[in-house]
Amino acid sequence: MQSILNDLSGKSILVTGASSGIGAATALVLGKAGAKVALAARRLDALAGLVAQIHAAGGEAIAIRTDVAVEADIQHAVATTVAHFGRLDGAFNNAGVLGKVAPIHELSSTDFAEVMQTNVYGVFWSLKYEMEAMLKSGGGSIVNTASIVAQIGFANFSVYTASKHAVLGLTRSAALEGFPLGIRVNAVNPGPIVTPMAEIGFGGLDNLEATLKGSPAGRPGLPEEIANPVLFLLSSAASYINGQGLAIDGGYTVQ
Repeated sequence: MQSILNDLSGKSILVTGASSGIGAATALVLGKAGAKVALAARRLDALAGLVAQIHAAGGEAIAIRTDVAVEADIQHAVATTVAHFGRLDGAFNNAGVLGKVAPIHELSSTDFAEVMQTNVYGVFWSLKYEMEAMLKSGGGSIVNTASIVAQIGFANFSVYTASKHAVLGLTRSAALEGFPLGIRVNAVNPGPIVTPMAEIGFGGLDNLEATLKGSPAGRPGLPEEIANPVLFLLSSAASYINGQGLAIDGGYTVQ
């Protein structure tokens, strides 16, 4: 018998940015918890492998090619999830891009716009269409991926940092709107995690690990260490948690 902490049996969950890193790890965890998982990302080949893994473990999953920088793609992903599973009970809006890592004076308006299109518009559109779908089926839970840079500044990551501050703002406002309607909205704020994006941002895994040697944890986090808190926030065990940005950073932001 599954604990309330990890039981999503029969729940329909949409995961964006599901093809690698935190999104892929979370999709697998949700599938093991009994959820019916809709995997959305740009790379269908990577999604196909995840669908196979979830099916092999006895779960249900579908893959939907989705670019969250395109509003119609998100609308299609939500509609496809509802059409296939009958409803939408939860969502993990995880898709995002890092953008150019450089001082502000070396960035262009195009650099800024490209990150905002994915990280901010993508979350806005996801919330819009997910909440519309959840209202038709009695409510649900949504988790957005922000970052610890939604709480602090980070040199040379200014556009990414600005976008994640925006994600946290969207989370808090949507949470106030959604709670009376049966929809909870929260965010996770990961610290540096061993993902392809983080390795690019820090110039390789060795640099990522070296940067964190003096941090409280002394190491970067693993995607699974984000996936399990997301599972909790999506579950009924978190029924009184709303509008929060949960830092999952090994103590990085309390130094």
